[in-house]
Parts: sequence; structure tokens; C-alpha cells
Amino acid sequence: MKVTLILTLILCLLLFLMIWLAAYFLPWKGLMDFFPEDIKAAAIDHKPPFSTAPVFGWICMVLCMLGFLGVSLYGGYDGMQKGYTFGQFFLRFLIMLYGLKVFDIVCLDYFLITKTQFFQHYLPETKGCAGYNAFGYNRKEQIKRIILIPFEALFMAVVCTVIH
Repeated sequence: MKVTLILTLILCLLLFLMIWLAAYFLPWKGLMDFFPEDIKAAAIDHKPPFSTAPVFGWICMVLCMLGFLGVSLYGGYDGMQKGYTFGQFFLRFLIMLYGLKVFDIVCLDYFLITKTQFFQHYLPETKGCAGYNAFGYNRKEQIKRIILIPFEALFMAVVCTVIH
């Protein structure tokens, strides 16, 4: 259980790092899909802080994504070394994925967007947007993801069980 919680914490740190890197280095239109409409409109023409920032940002993003993959693989490998059953694998991945989703909703959506000036620091043209006070604006998308998590955990557990 301790390893599962540590892996969950690492996933949360990687997600925060990805958000931070994207906010600073990537004036990427796809990033704006995660924001309320008025923030999207205000930040649509945001420019990178320097000319090579997007390249550096994408390299960092790929490294973070590889980190996600590495954490998942280690979670499976560690379970195999400990002789996990299908149920134990399923529970591990369920805890990791739901832990990451709780972090996403509470820390990123609620705290970073509505309670701090985090994104306004990197996207100054969005200061004063009402969307920063609209917690729950992406409720439907979050519910879809919450519903999909058990299936993702199930898939990962099946893969680990079959390999083991």
C-alpha cells in the first residue's frame, strides 16, 4: 500500500509539472480546452515567453508523459515481484488513478484555477476573467473520466496479470 501511495504522489507531481510547463512554455491552443470559455477567448493569442519556449515545453511534456508511463510500469512490475493477484493489481491502479483524479479536481481545478493567481501570472491577458470563479465548469468531462477510471484500472490489471 505504501508503494501505491508513493506512486500516486509521483503521478500527482508529474501532472502538476505538466500543467506548470504548459502554462509557461506552451501557448498551445489545446491547453485552452481545459479552461472556461472566457479564459480561452482572452488567451487565444498568447505568445510564448521566448522563441524556443514551445520546443523546450514539448520536450518537457514528453518527458513527463514518459514519467507517467514509467510510474505505471513500475506499479505493475512491483506488483509482479510481490506476487499480486488480479484483484490487488486492480486495487493498486484504481487507487492510483482515482488519487490522480482527486488531485486534478481539488488541487488543479479548484485551488489553482479558482483560488490562486497561478494561471494569471503566466497568462496575464486573462486577469479578471469570470471563469476563474467557475469551479465545476468542466463537470461533464470530469464525470466521464471518473466513470472511465475503473475500466482503465481493469485493463491495466488484466495486462499485468496476463504478463505475470
